[in-house]
Amino acid sequence: MSELIQWMTGTDLGKMLSTMMMSMVPIIELRGGIPFGVALGLPYAEAFIAAVIGNLIPAPFIIVFIRRIFEFMRKHMPRLNGLVDKMEQKAHLKGQKMQKYQYLGLWLFVAIPLPGTGAWTGCLVAAFLNMRLKYAFPAVMMGVLTAACIMTALTHVGVNLFS
Repeated sequence: MSELIQWMTGTDLGKMLSTMMMSMVPIIELRGGIPFGVALGLPYAEAFIAAVIGNLIPAPFIIVFIRRIFEFMRKHMPRLNGLVDKMEQKAHLKGQKMQKYQYLGLWLFVAIPLPGTGAWTGCLVAAFLNMRLKYAFPAVMMGVLTAACIMTALTHVGVNLFS
């Protein structure tokens, strides 16, 4: 196990995979992935690429399958109904703000690197607004790229402040 951890933090490929995996985690996403990758020693460009890829991997699956997953959870895991209710409520609340502008709103929502926004929530909202994948995914991708640019700049400024 320690060899795996050493490889994940000691090689460029391992650092990129670690950054990708960090960026796949809900809430953390690339807002945490880019600073994490830079802290591991990745150059900004590599941290950017790894975080974007990691943040985008789950997006199409969320848009297409999240409603079915929630349905399955309600049927087979009733203890998680509270969590499902909370996530559905969050999607509906965010969706009301976004519904007027649809895809432009989705892009901007995903692009703003603040808590409660990002690819995961954006994809959840897209699914509950019945946005088609072929239109929603490009908006999410543009939002992720915009957020990655913002986070890379903020990480650079932060690193320079403390250097």
